[in-house]
Amino acid sequence: MKLTVVAACFLMLAAEAAADPLDPLIEAYEAFVREGDPSEAARAEGAAPVSWGAVRPSDIASRAAEAQALLAQIEASGTARTVDAAILKRLLTEDIRSHELDSARIPFTGDWGFQAAPVFAALRLRLGNEAEAEAWVQRLNDVPRYFAENRINMARGITTRWTANTDPLATTRQQIAAQIVEDPAKSELYAPFLSLPDTIPPKTAKRLKAEGLAATARAIDAYRDTARFIDLAYAPAARKQAGIAGLPGGREAYAAAVDAHTAGAGYSPEEIHEIGLSEVDRIRAEMGKVMVEAGFTGTFAEFQAYLRTDPKFYAQTDVELMGKAREITGRIDQILPLWFNTLPKLGYTVDPVPLSIAPGYTTGRYSQGDPAEGRLGSYLVNTYALEQRPLYELPALSAHESVPGHHLQIALAQEMSDQPRFRQEYYATAFGEGWGLYAERIAGEAGIYQTPYERFGALSYEMWRACRLVADTGLHWYGWTRAEAEACFIENSALSPLNIKTEVTRYIGWPGQATAYKIGELKIRSLRAEAEAALGDRFDIREFHDVVLGQGAVPLDVLDAQVKAWIASFQ
Repeated sequence: MKLTVVAACFLMLAAEAAADPLDPLIEAYEAFVREGDPSEAARAEGAAPVSWGAVRPSDIASRAAEAQALLAQIEASGTARTVDAAILKRLLTEDIRSHELDSARIPFTGDWGFQAAPVFAALRLRLGNEAEAEAWVQRLNDVPRYFAENRINMARGITTRWTANTDPLATTRQQIAAQIVEDPAKSELYAPFLSLPDTIPPKTAKRLKAEGLAATARAIDAYRDTARFIDLAYAPAARKQAGIAGLPGGREAYAAAVDAHTAGAGYSPEEIHEIGLSEVDRIRAEMGKVMVEAGFTGTFAEFQAYLRTDPKFYAQTDVELMGKAREITGRIDQILPLWFNTLPKLGYTVDPVPLSIAPGYTTGRYSQGDPAEGRLGSYLVNTYALEQRPLYELPALSAHESVPGHHLQIALAQEMSDQPRFRQEYYATAFGEGWGLYAERIAGEAGIYQTPYERFGALSYEMWRACRLVADTGLHWYGWTRAEAEACFIENSALSPLNIKTEVTRYIGWPGQATAYKIGELKIRSLRAEAEAALGDRFDIREFHDVVLGQGAVPLDVLDAQVKAWIASFQ
């Protein structure tokens, strides 16, 4: 039937009336993201990025003003899309707080920062054609500008007495030094040019390599300039106290960081500290039972020493360690259908951490892929200092970083085709890291931990996250020393000395982030227990996991409402 003009207009008006007032604000937010993130802008255009973000104070202030205006519109919108609105409010509030606290003054955490961004971009890059190669040349040529802006921010930190601690600074300095090579052709930044596809004509490939070599040399000079600035100006002004409690406005900044990372949990730093102490006591009791199961008759300290020093618990080569990690993830892959109705289509790889950043890098990490580009996720395993990488911890690490942990959760979110991009990419720290820690527990329930030592390793990892609550709040709220923060890990876990040192350096350099893991995991476990009690025989673990993961990452208060609504649907 052919519609009349009047009928067509009526339907158009009805459709407009049915549209939610948040729709144009989502479009405005995603434009706001593209404006500040060259990678997102390039992605939207189907191109490769040619620059890094702008971090001048004027740029940050301008973005904060835009965020404030957009936040006000969302709050006044009267939208029915409560989950979208809750996430947008959190994202915008974080931008505003970052400006208010001038967090750009410390642009690195110890194992991440502006200095690592070009290296990781190069690691993930595969140049498929001439345009992509030219884009990488332009991006390398932008490194000097990007680093110079970060140095200006660091200099402002010196004048305002808001500087990094000496330990994460030392790790960052090592990472910078690793990129200062005499021959640009041997730089990791140049590596993408070594595998140009055969479809590029030889003459063009020669030109691209020459331009890439020159651009790499300029980027290396930017690393040299940054190293010189750190040595001559920044290092002498670096703070000696471990936490930020003693900095101007430090405790206020820490409370804001805790709120951001725990994403709707609603706990104060004092409450988080007490939760940590309680969890330490509980986990320590479970460890004692597993120690008995292992047949060990000595003291807890002697068992720790045994685990930390006996060669049988450690790989002898990086090939052995990587092989073991791949074997474990293969076993976990096989059990996933018993625990999940929905699995991601995107696969993942198991790769070593790049050697240039491995010494100061965490023991393992997940680097997300991209379904649109067909780029797989990557579970990164640190092969540096093998005598500090115990095999009995590897199953828990693998469950956390790959599946059913970060890869499963993040890839499912990326594949939510019915959701706007900001929802696909949103990462609430307490949700994501809480899920990763919960995934370690699922691995235990599924029988992935095959020996008492691996079960103890899993408990040691859980203790690690409980001690984080104690140590992070101790450092940044109560003004603890590094030694006081390390004590919880040394006394209660089987973590290696290097891991403890590296991790505490990370907490010193990244206030608040470490509190997210245990807080998020406890929330998920609490909601599961509530659902099991309410539903009894009707409870299905796979359906529960669908509910938890089905909306992507969400703030914890939103997750609470989602699960309670699911439980109520059975009534």
